[in-house]
Amino acid sequence: MEFFRSTNIDWLSKKWYLLAFSLIFSIGGVLSMLFWHGIPKGVDFTGGTQVTVHFDTTPNEDHIRSAMDTAKVRDARIQRISGAAGASSSNVIISLPMSSAQDTQHDQGRAEVESALTANYHDSHFEVEQVDIVGPTAGKQLVSQAQLAVLYSLLGMLAYLWFRFELIYGVAAVAAVFHDTLITIGAFSLTNQEISLTVVAALLTLIGYSMNDTIVVFDRIRENLADNRREPLADVVNRAINQTLSRTVLTSGLTFLTVLCLYLFGGEVLHGFSFALVIGILIGTYSSIAVAAPMLVAYQNWRASKGKSASLPAAKPTAPRPTTR
Repeated sequence: MEFFRSTNIDWLSKKWYLLAFSLIFSIGGVLSMLFWHGIPKGVDFTGGTQVTVHFDTTPNEDHIRSAMDTAKVRDARIQRISGAAGASSSNVIISLPMSSAQDTQHDQGRAEVESALTANYHDSHFEVEQVDIVGPTAGKQLVSQAQLAVLYSLLGMLAYLWFRFELIYGVAAVAAVFHDTLITIGAFSLTNQEISLTVVAALLTLIGYSMNDTIVVFDRIRENLADNRREPLADVVNRAINQTLSRTVLTSGLTFLTVLCLYLFGGEVLHGFSFALVIGILIGTYSSIAVAAPMLVAYQNWRASKGKSASLPAAKPTAPRPTTR
């Protein structure tokens, strides 16, 4: 199935516009992380208490927040647990940050929530269904483990691409994935949404997805180089992107529709996970065309300016195979 036949878009002639787009979103996210919302870490990383409360009737979140403020329960975060297809639910998660570094004060959160609700919900029955506590020590360990998971995944992919293609391919792909991750985390900072463990899982999924999309373009570039060694690399890259454009749009479009449905109807628990994927699928698809591939041309031009060999490795000749786009 092909959406586009014989496309001939000169992508590299638009590289400065695409670069400006990346810089605007990257710098916006970095500034938000540095001077505005920071990196909004969830209770998973900062430590604290999550109390799941079931009400007999559907509560108003603003009323619950007001009850917490009246009872001087500071910085409480209220999240409604949505039902199927976004239907309203009578369950609410009340998250309280860790007020002290002492592990002995963890269970104060449940008592504070129950006291605040009892004083403000005389005519509505409620029941505490679940209490999850994350200590500051565990939170710091989770932060460290999450950072290492992202770092190791990038290093592993860099090593694979170095072995499978050449170092410059790996560097370009890792740079594109770092670009995707930075913009996605920046989106969480700009919208002040908490980053939880499920969001980290979404970021790792995004890294794998974006890397796969980039490798498809790189593979086609390498195949075309084998047949057109004397053609300017910019023309080879443009043709490779155009040849894989239908595949990119079809695959990314269907994946985007899936995660968009998850975002709209998946409920509050999956909101952060699906939000990361919605942003990540868009940016990951964009970066494989607008960031990774142009870096190969920039690298070749740099080597040529230094008087070094400017050719990139081509794929080894193989038996003809059906064209896939």
